[in-house]
Amino acid sequence: MISEPSRHCTVELQALPSRIGQVRRIVSAQLRYWHLDPLIDHAALGVTELLTNVHRHAQPDKSCIVEIELLLERLTVSVHDHDPRLPTVREVGASSTSGRGLALIAAVSESWGVRPRGGAGKVVWFTLPAPSLFATRPPHSVYGATTDGPFEPDAITYLESRTPSVARSSVVG
Repeated sequence: MISEPSRHCTVELQALPSRIGQVRRIVSAQLRYWHLDPLIDHAALGVTELLTNVHRHAQPDKSCIVEIELLLERLTVSVHDHDPRLPTVREVGASSTSGRGLALIAAVSESWGVRPRGGAGKVVWFTLPAPSLFATRPPHSVYGATTDGPFEPDAITYLESRTPSVARSSVVG
């Protein structure tokens, strides 16, 4: 079985307002390069919220690492900072102008969480389900083929018209 290798991108930065927009554009460009255009809006929103939290709350500095990784049809976006304090989802009033970042991430993501990094800060992350690899590849993506193959024309039409099934598995534990 041939499988897609994981795809990984890391950006180190100071979480300053001018840099947050640049990183959002980097993440968007990387997702376009990986042919994951449907994930751009949610990933850009999530990374903006996480970097804004670092800018507003992280101590002693604003340095952080943004990491995006595609593995097993899941895009994981994470932000590592040096502040060991863990964030919490807050209850905010209708007139509040801040405090909704983690709630927004929870609303647009498949899952999210936070984990300490052994006294060296924390990692806040979220995942998005990636579109099936069949949907992101152009038709006839048999690499290395120089002919249409041994199929009859009717067989090719039948194969192209079939909707690929998506294999799912789960691991308990």
